[in-house]
Amino acid sequence: MMCIKLNILFFGATADIIGKRRIEIDLPIDTIASQILDKLISDFPSLSEHRLLYSVNQQYASGNEILADGDEIAIFTAVSGG
Repeated sequence: MMCIKLNILFFGATADIIGKRRIEIDLPIDTIASQILDKLISDFPSLSEHRLLYSVNQQYASGNEILADGDEIAIFTAVSGG
C-alpha cells in the first residue's frame, strides 16, 4: 500500500494531551483531512473532550482536503476571547 508522510503539529491543550509538539505519521495516499482527527482521537481519547480545529499547510481545513506527502497538519483547540 502506498503511503504519505504527514507532519502533525500540536498547540495548547492538544500538545499537553499528546505529550509532544510534533509527530510524523504515515497514512494511505487517499487520506482526507478529517480522517486525521479520527485517528488521533482513537490513539488519544482525551482529545475528544475538546472542540478541535485544524489546518492543512497553514490554511484552516474543512475536513474534505485530500492530503499529500509532506503536508503539515496543525491541531489546536478553539480559543474564545473575552
